[in-house]
Amino acid sequence: MISFECDYNNGAHPQVLHHLIETNDLQSLTYGFDKWSDCAKEKIRKACEDDEAQVYFLVGGTQTNATVIDGLLESYQAVISAETGHINVHEAGAVEHSGHRVIALPSHNGKLDAKELADYMEWFVNDESTEHLVQPGMVYISFPTEYGTIYSAKELENIYETCHRYELKLFVDGARMGYGLMAEGCDITMPWLACHCDAFYIGGTKVGALCGEAVVFTHNNAPKHFFSIIKQHGALLAKGRLTGVQFDALFTDNLYFDISRHAITMAMRMKKMFEEKGYKFYLDSPTNQQFVVLDNEEMARLEKYFIFTHWDKFDNDHTICRFVTSWATMDEDLENLRSVVLG
Repeated sequence: MISFECDYNNGAHPQVLHHLIETNDLQSLTYGFDKWSDCAKEKIRKACEDDEAQVYFLVGGTQTNATVIDGLLESYQAVISAETGHINVHEAGAVEHSGHRVIALPSHNGKLDAKELADYMEWFVNDESTEHLVQPGMVYISFPTEYGTIYSAKELENIYETCHRYELKLFVDGARMGYGLMAEGCDITMPWLACHCDAFYIGGTKVGALCGEAVVFTHNNAPKHFFSIIKQHGALLAKGRLTGVQFDALFTDNLYFDISRHAITMAMRMKKMFEEKGYKFYLDSPTNQQFVVLDNEEMARLEKYFIFTHWDKFDNDHTICRFVTSWATMDEDLENLRSVVLG
């Protein structure tokens, strides 16, 4: 069975594994105070074009979201998210478990709308009972979104300006950041993003690493004692070199961006196959996640050969199915898909 279920169903990119092996017999300091972590941080700062960026390595996406949000918010504050946002849907209430409510606003193909955000904040600041309400302190978005869509620079700029107007921090979940930045039509770069949010993270788990995410605070605004906050959330590796070595490899010779571009190339080839067969798409995604509307009988047929996600019910006779490519998707995978889809 060939899996198009997700982009973290393989191990790690060979160059990442090679770097782990070649450094394996060398001793280092612990908890991320090693030379490879230091080197990776410098490479990430260079990629962000920000020599002052503060970089931290955490173990996974859920831990990263919960830790950053808890670290940046006061105890009485909440975080605003699209109703489809990962923290609102797929993280078992991790953010709310740490004491911060998630305020869900309408989702537009996975994205927040700056005007609707402003409208909500206007209602909030003008309500007579404002002090009795949970206080919004942050906006959370994903790039790309859970639906494989991407914000334009203008859309993100409008959200960031709205956040400034109402003194909200903006945090960008970049679990699949490489796949968003390399998507056709994307007019956002990592340096541009670094200037238009308060914190973001670069996903490793879904983009070539065994595990790990790199959190970037670009305005010298990391929470005080953030190292301790990471540890308190169980998101700190004693063998911190594990994440450091991996990101050192990913940010050497443009590897992170090259393997992300590969996934996009594979996804567009896959998308064309479905289009040739006449399949409909739930929405137009330029990234590595493709949402195909399948007749239930056709879905059952494809399931004999491939693993993919039943995303949502479309109607009584059709299901929205998610097919995902990654840095590890091979030509042979797509040829097998072609032979079954086009029959």
